[in-house]
Amino acid sequence: MSHASTPEPLTAAPGAPLRGRLRPPGDKSISHRAMILGLLSLGETRVEGLLEGDDVLRTAAAARALGADVERLGEGRWRVRGVGIGGLCDPAETLDFGNAGTGSRLMMGVVGGQPVTATFDGDASLRSRPMRRILDPLSRMGAQVLAEAEGGRVPLTLRGLKEAIPITYETPAASAQIKSAVLLAGLNAPGTTTVIEAQATRDHTERMLRLFGATVTVEPHGPGGHGRKVSLAGQPTLRGTDVVVPADPSSAAFPLVAALITPGSEVTIEGVMMNSLRTGLITTLLEMGADIERVAEREEGGETVADLRVRASRLTGVEVPAERAPAMIDEYPVLAVAAAFAEGPTRMNGLHELRVKESDRLAAVAAGLAVNGVIHRIEGDDLVVEGRGEPPPGGGTVATHLDHRIAMAFLVLGLAARAPVTVDDGAMIATSFPSFLPTMRALGGRIGG
Repeated sequence: MSHASTPEPLTAAPGAPLRGRLRPPGDKSISHRAMILGLLSLGETRVEGLLEGDDVLRTAAAARALGADVERLGEGRWRVRGVGIGGLCDPAETLDFGNAGTGSRLMMGVVGGQPVTATFDGDASLRSRPMRRILDPLSRMGAQVLAEAEGGRVPLTLRGLKEAIPITYETPAASAQIKSAVLLAGLNAPGTTTVIEAQATRDHTERMLRLFGATVTVEPHGPGGHGRKVSLAGQPTLRGTDVVVPADPSSAAFPLVAALITPGSEVTIEGVMMNSLRTGLITTLLEMGADIERVAEREEGGETVADLRVRASRLTGVEVPAERAPAMIDEYPVLAVAAAFAEGPTRMNGLHELRVKESDRLAAVAAGLAVNGVIHRIEGDDLVVEGRGEPPPGGGTVATHLDHRIAMAFLVLGLAARAPVTVDDGAMIATSFPSFLPTMRALGGRIGG
């Protein structure tokens, strides 16, 4: 079991404009999947630009415990020699995923479809997060839950079958984690495994499965074609390959919003993934009047990337449709910060998935806004932020609830509010953006312990 570290409070204070260039860390979603598919492949997978945050390192350790030869070659450079589908071994110890919701849920899909037994655990935050949404479809595919904490939470022990049972599964929520877990289990099923989602979610698993040699088909589904029907042909032979990890748009969101709300700022963010299922925040900020220019578009690792030139902007409140949520689910905390500086209300609709993230992010964002004098309200699963077209008061101390995105979002608020903003703990920022503090300081941001 992971033990909580000593809290590390951080304070961000308003100061000079932010200026300079940066490259955010590698995308966390792709980094997890590169490790997992490397484990399930025959031969060698080489990864460049891997996010070396705690979450991904936990997934790397789990891949090693399940039989892969995992080696770090240099900064962001890793090699994985996999064991192939059906070649995994029972891990000698509990798979401790720390705070890694994505890593743990995707690896449950792997274990649930393989003839192995593994125990999953994590820190206090992960122990509070629901896993039943993953375990239910895996049980239909033949996996057995031998032990679990109350409510289907970790610690839990999962046993897979020699062959998984192929199913057609309609996801109960717009979640790429549910979809990915079912597809990963379906790799060892003798037939076609199909996932139907009412709203399209990030498609990195489908893209990377194809890169490693699987046959995956994707069709529009449902009214207006907003959903997807994803089908995987089971029991392929996956082959190790080279993966270049683009910069994470969810991490880029923090310096991007900081530059927009800090007067006089101009920042260039390099190599950001522009996958249309991940750019909901940029779409929304452009609607609000943000000065964001996409330059030098190119292909990296099977994804379109671009440099983003961002200048301080006067923002106007907008209504964000619920169907955009899957394309920006991790960016709502920092969007709420941008909305606090905008002129007029910003209404963010359909945020129920925020309640089951590293924290209840909807409640955590609302509490952080409240202690910093930002007028807002929650209406069902919607968040409305009443911007005044000027910097909010600030001056509050925000409870992060072990959530890295809450911590970074409110540090961004502190860089441009009228008074400094403190977060009660910044230690967990390393799970997704290990270089956040030196990066922001190099741009001119005043953040201290």
